[in-house]
Amino acid sequence: MPRLPRSLVSGDVRRHNLALVLEHLVRSGPSARSEIAEATGLTRGSITALATALTKAGVLRETDPIASGNGRPITRLELAASDLAILVAQVDADSATALLATIAGDELYRASERHGRPMGNPDAVLDVLAIVVADALAAAIELRRRVVELPIVVFAPVGGEPPVVLTDTDLGWGEVDVIGGLRSRLASLPGPVSLESDAWLAALAERSVLSSTESMLYIKSNSGIGGAILLEGRLVEGAHGVGGALGHIVIVPDGELCDCGQHGCLVTVAGPDVLLERAGLADLVAERGLAAAIDELSSQIAAGATPAAAAWDDALPWIARSLQVLSMATDPEAIVIGGFWAAHTASIEQAFRANRPTLAGPREGAPAIPAVVAGRLGADAALLGATWAARDRLLADPGRLGV
Repeated sequence: MPRLPRSLVSGDVRRHNLALVLEHLVRSGPSARSEIAEATGLTRGSITALATALTKAGVLRETDPIASGNGRPITRLELAASDLAILVAQVDADSATALLATIAGDELYRASERHGRPMGNPDAVLDVLAIVVADALAAAIELRRRVVELPIVVFAPVGGEPPVVLTDTDLGWGEVDVIGGLRSRLASLPGPVSLESDAWLAALAERSVLSSTESMLYIKSNSGIGGAILLEGRLVEGAHGVGGALGHIVIVPDGELCDCGQHGCLVTVAGPDVLLERAGLADLVAERGLAAAIDELSSQIAAGATPAAAAWDDALPWIARSLQVLSMATDPEAIVIGGFWAAHTASIEQAFRANRPTLAGPREGAPAIPAVVAGRLGADAALLGATWAARDRLLADPGRLGV
């Protein structure tokens, strides 16, 4: 059991212990009281008292007894909180999505609508976001759920207090107050409401499904190219909140002017818009949406069809070079590939290792070359990351659950 800070008083200790119980049930699923006690280091008496409080508050419930090896039936505890929900809203370069989930992270309802990518027109995008959020709020009422967290996910860097989008090159935005814009369109929003960057959330979500990975480089391509750097389990946010803007690493000497103002950014030679244009699929974006166009691009790359495969082959050296620079600068245990690139991890790894370092690690001469692995969470990585982060905030403050 982790040692409690000396400053904790009795109320803090109780909240801490409640959070330990809830976190165990989220991570491990339904558990007997003895199993919870063993996992958390709390006494059986403490678990009984905490479980009673959580059950009375409607946060936990007992499962039906099941037979055990010694003949005595076992009753397990599981999360209930049947009146609570988390609502995640997301804006990407193609659509707006609202996901309603239980505090355990199970999906209850989803609404999604394309906004048509009106460049430089945040109001048009926020109109669509308000529609899907209103749909999800109506679903919550119908399901008799009270929304206790509303994180908003954007595919752009976020900063300031209150937080705003700093810039979004995928949508042609400058600074945009997304939370304020949503509040102005909907009569009331359940809270708290937060604004978070997709790549950081996706990286943390992917890390949670990897075993024993504390230092990780995450890079993904959906609408543009983004990523995150985790060192010893912590995000490298940077002084201005834009750490992990991996698509804007300047990698091509005297390269093309990027929308960010630099010349030669990775996104100018490997971004999805560039690849779609070179593959002859740019018109598909207007016809079917960016996500569908990228799916078709990915399928053609996998099939070896030209010109899509040729466009990918041209981009690979630049992707690999970026990862080589980043891996030597951050020394991660793993490089996780997300977005549609995940399906092409093998070719990225091959290009990356073609110019691998010859340095050795500190333990038994192990090579200082990170593993290159595909992300496991697909297009929902950021949505799941936001849901899980909101859940963890709730578990860390059981008072918000009525306990």
